[in-house]
Amino acid sequence: GISLTLTGRVLDASCAPVAGAPIEFWQADGAGVYDNSGYELRGAQVTDANGAYTLDTVIPGIYPSRTEHIHVKVTGPDGVLHTTQVYFPDVPQNDSDGIYSETMVVTVTDRTDDSMAATFDFVLP
Repeated sequence: GISLTLTGRVLDASCAPVAGAPIEFWQADGAGVYDNSGYELRGAQVTDANGAYTLDTVIPGIYPSRTEHIHVKVTGPDGVLHTTQVYFPDVPQNDSDGIYSETMVVTVTDRTDDSMAATFDFVLP
């Protein structure tokens, strides 16, 4: 698939960085297939002192009835788990995906034929 570097921060409701926030990602591969035996393209990390994270992965492929997306779970400092998905701009299937949300679209900062860099900040309630 096309290489993707997704960076961003986890912030609290007052937009202060949340250091040490557990964040999990899982997604389909570039062909739109989930690995349900070896569980590739699934992982977890913890935000740094500035609430920052970096995910090196691939742009997920499209599979029936869904658009390109990455699943995310973020645990806030209060221990509450927030589960969501991030999406990609200008994907035709966005309009037909029943749970697509414009507010969860990453911001593309660089794109070539074989790679993309994007950002997204998660703001916890």
